[in-house]
Amino acid sequence: MLGARAWLGSVLLLPRAGVGLAASHRCPGVWPRTWPHRNPSRGSSSRDKDRSATVSSSVSMPAGGKGSHPSSTPQRVPNRLIHEKSPYLLQHAYNPVDWYPWGQEAFDKARKENKPIFLSVGYSTCHWCHMMEEESFQNEEIGRLLSEDFVSVKVDREERPDVDKVYMTFVQATSSGGGWPMNVWLTPNLQPFVGGTYFPLEDGLTRVGFRTVLLRIREQWKQNKNTLLENSQRVTTALLARSEISMGDRQLPPSAATMNNRCFQQLDEGYDEEYGGFAEAPKFPTPVILSFLFSYWLSHRLTQDGSRAQQMALHTLKMMANGGIRDHVGQGFHRYSTDCQWHVPHFEKMLYDQAQLAVAYSQAFQISGDEFYSDVAKGILQYVARSLSHRSGGFYSAEDADSPPERGMRPKEGAYYVWTVKEVQQLLPEPVPGATEPLTSGQLLMKHYSLTEAGNISPSQDPKGELQGQNVLTVRYSLELTAARFGLDVEAVRTLLNTGLEKLFQARKHRPKPHLDSKMLAAWNGLMVSGYAVTGAVLGQDRLINYATNGAKFLKRHMFDVASGRLMRTCYTGSGGTVEHSNPPCWGFLEDYAFVVRGLLDLYEASQESAWLEWALRLQDTQDRLFWDSQGGGYFCSEAELGAGLPLRLKDDQDGAEPSANSVSAHNLLRLHGFTGHKDWMDKCVCLLTAFSERMRRVPVALPEMVRALSAQQQTLKQIVICGDRQAKDTKALVQCVHSVYIPNKVLILADGDPSSFLSRQLPFLSTLRRLEDQATAYVCENQACSMPITDPCELRKLLHP
Repeated sequence: MLGARAWLGSVLLLPRAGVGLAASHRCPGVWPRTWPHRNPSRGSSSRDKDRSATVSSSVSMPAGGKGSHPSSTPQRVPNRLIHEKSPYLLQHAYNPVDWYPWGQEAFDKARKENKPIFLSVGYSTCHWCHMMEEESFQNEEIGRLLSEDFVSVKVDREERPDVDKVYMTFVQATSSGGGWPMNVWLTPNLQPFVGGTYFPLEDGLTRVGFRTVLLRIREQWKQNKNTLLENSQRVTTALLARSEISMGDRQLPPSAATMNNRCFQQLDEGYDEEYGGFAEAPKFPTPVILSFLFSYWLSHRLTQDGSRAQQMALHTLKMMANGGIRDHVGQGFHRYSTDCQWHVPHFEKMLYDQAQLAVAYSQAFQISGDEFYSDVAKGILQYVARSLSHRSGGFYSAEDADSPPERGMRPKEGAYYVWTVKEVQQLLPEPVPGATEPLTSGQLLMKHYSLTEAGNISPSQDPKGELQGQNVLTVRYSLELTAARFGLDVEAVRTLLNTGLEKLFQARKHRPKPHLDSKMLAAWNGLMVSGYAVTGAVLGQDRLINYATNGAKFLKRHMFDVASGRLMRTCYTGSGGTVEHSNPPCWGFLEDYAFVVRGLLDLYEASQESAWLEWALRLQDTQDRLFWDSQGGGYFCSEAELGAGLPLRLKDDQDGAEPSANSVSAHNLLRLHGFTGHKDWMDKCVCLLTAFSERMRRVPVALPEMVRALSAQQQTLKQIVICGDRQAKDTKALVQCVHSVYIPNKVLILADGDPSSFLSRQLPFLSTLRRLEDQATAYVCENQACSMPITDPCELRKLLHP
C-alpha cells in the first residue's frame, strides 16, 4: 500500500472505513448488483479490467443504486467535449462542467492558474460511470465547483489505456482495489495525490460524498498545498520503484515446469467444484486461465493433474454456457456473473470477451469433440457479426448493460435481456403434442430455462427492486432430463426450445436497444480477427475465415499509416456508416500491435495467405522499435513520446480480462521465429520472459498466458509444413487435419514449391521438402529435423496427437 492510506485520509480529513469488502463475498451467497466497475484480481495483484468500489482516501465502498444513461439536453450549451469522437466523452458534452480532453491545453491552464487537475476516467458502456454522471456531473453546483477550483479532464480509458494504467496503479497502490469510474486529483505536473472510484453525490453513514471530497480538497490545496505536493512526489517515487520490471542480473527465465505446476496448484485451490470458475463472486470468464489449463493438460495428459486441468476448463466452459452470463436468446456473453452460479450477469457485452471466448470454446471442441462447445463458439460469432460489426469489416467495442424497458422510460440495467413469465406465455402459447401432461411451448421453455412467476433474480442481487418479477434465462437441467420430465423425444425438445428462443429473439427486437459503443480499437479488432480465424479453421468454415480476412483488411485500410508503418489506436463510425478518425490521430499502444500481430498470424494459418504473415513481420519490427526496453527487457505499454509528462511508463504485468500485451508478444516472438528462423526474435522472447521472472515466481497465477509462453519457449516448437497447392483438395484435407488437433505450440506453413515465395526466402530448408508422388505432403519438423513425408490425413493426425 506504499504507506499512503494514512496520509491521504489525514490530509483530506476523511473518515477511516473498512476496506477489502469486495474480497469478503464468497459463495454461497450472491454479489450485490451495486458495486462500481471493478478490477478483478487473483493472487496479490488486482490489475485486471473490470469491477470494484474503492477509494484511495480510505472511504468505504458505496452501496448506491442503479444509474441511467445521460441524455443530451439541447437547451444546455455544450462544453468542449462536443468536438471529440469518443462516445464516452460525447456522453459528457452537455454537462455543466468545463471539461477538457486529455492534452496540453488542460495542463497549461492548471500550471498557469495553479489549480489541481481533476481527472475522471471511464468508458461509454460503464454502468457506474453513467451513475456518477447523472448524480454529480449533471449537477449545477458540482459543475461550478469543478470549473472554478479545478481543471477538469475527461478520459476514455479505451482511447488512452496508458493514462488509465498509470493512475489506476496509483489508486490500487493506495487503496484496496480499483475500478471505473476512476477519479484522481493531480498536481499541475500530473502527479496524483488523491484517488478513488465511484463517489455518491452526498455523504452517507460510512462514505463521503463527492461534494464533500471536492470542498475538502479545495481547502487543503489552499492551506496545505506544499504538503500535498511533497506527499505526491513521495508516492510517485515509490510507485516508480515498485512498478519497475527488468532483467536485472538475471540471465535466464525461471523453470517452466516449476512455474506451470505452481500456477496450476494456485488455480486448483480456488476452483469451484460445483459451478466451475475460480474464486468468489463476481465471477469473470478469464479465458487466459482456461487457455493455460488446456495447455497444462496437453503437457501432463497422462497424469492426474493433467486430467484435472482438462476437467476444470471444460466444466467451467459448460457451466458458463448454461448460465445467464450467456445470452441464450441473442447469443454472445455478458461481462461477468454477479453470483457463483453464473446466473445473474452484469449485462454489458464486450468485444474482447467474445473474441477470446470464441477461441476457448473452439479449443474445447478440439479437445473434447463435443459439439456443444462448437455450437457455443458459432453462436458467439453469429452475435458479433449481427451486432458488433461495421459494414467495412471492423468490429465495434461494446454494448451497454442499460436500456429503457420501454421507449421514453428511464434506462435500467438488463431491461433488454430479462423476461416475465407472462411475456413468454403470450409469445409461446402453442400446445406441445405427445407430452405426458398438458404443456405449452412457453411452459417447456420456462421449465428448461428456470423461469418462475416471481422471477428468478434474488432480491439481494436487485436491491433497488428494478428486476422484480423478471427472469434471466439459465439452464439447470440437461435436454435429456427436460425431455424425460415430459415424456418427449430429446430432439423434439431441442427443436421446440430453439423455435421458442427464435420467437423471443424476434420479440426482443421491438425493445429499445442498449447503447452501442461504435468506437473501433485496433487491439480488440486484432483479438476478433483471431476469434474468427481460429474458430473458422477449427470448424473448417471458410465463411468465418472470411470475416477474419475482412477484419484484417479493415485494419490495414483504416487503422494503419503506410508512411510511418504505425497502427492507429482508434477509429469511429461517422454519419452514414463512414469511418472517421480523430485529428490528430490516436496512435497505437503496445496492445494494439501485439493483438493485431497475433490476429494476423492466426489468419495466415487459417487462410495460408502469406500477405498477412508479411504484414505481421513488419508490424513486429515497428513494435520493437517503438516499445522495446533495450536496457531492462520486455515492452513498455506506450511510446515514450506519447506518454510524455506521465509520471510512470509501465509494462503491463497481469493477464486479466485481456491478456497482457507482453504475454501475447512472447508468443508472437516464438511463432515469428518459427516462421522465419530469425534468431533476434527468440532472443527477445528470452529477454522478455527473464524480465518478468520475479513477477512469475511471486504470483504465477497472475500471468497464466506468460507461463504458457515460458513453457512454449522451453519446449520444442513444431513446424508443420504442408507441401501443396493452396486450393487443392488434398492440401486442404491435410490443413484441416492440423486444425482439428489441439497443438498450441506450433506454426503451420504452406510450401507451394515457389522458391521465390516469402516463406521460401525466410526458411531455405523448405526447398528441400518435396511432394510425394505429386500429392500434397505433410512434414512435422522439430529441432531442425523433419519427419518422413505423410500424405494421409489420418496418419498425420496420429503423429500430431499420439
